[in-house]
Amino acid sequence: MKIKLKKYPRKFLVGNKTTFYIKDMGKIYLEPDEQLTFITEKKKQYDVCRKNWGFYATPSINSRLKRENFKTAIVKNSLDRIYIMIIEKNHMSKFKKYCKDHKQKVLFWLDKYNKNNLLIKK
Repeated sequence: MKIKLKKYPRKFLVGNKTTFYIKDMGKIYLEPDEQLTFITEKKKQYDVCRKNWGFYATPSINSRLKRENFKTAIVKNSLDRIYIMIIEKNHMSKFKKYCKDHKQKVLFWLDKYNKNNLLIKK
């Protein structure tokens, strides 16, 4: 693993109705079979793992993320761009407000997968 932190993070403006800045803090270069874990203030964990074919972008959606009290959604913005978002369950009201303010719509909750291989919409 190689880490390149920025001495002065790049800030850029994002958002629709309300705008805010995102800070680009740097880059992390993972080799195949290396994992990086992100931890919240409440000690909830989220992993990204590099493989020789690409990335595991999330831990298991219907197991590990659920145990960590995350919900996983496929979300579409007003420009028809699709995202996978991982939401802390205790911050659902903030997530709903964010979606409303930024004209985003939940297409599917991926953690609602059932045994018949169906995704349950909302």
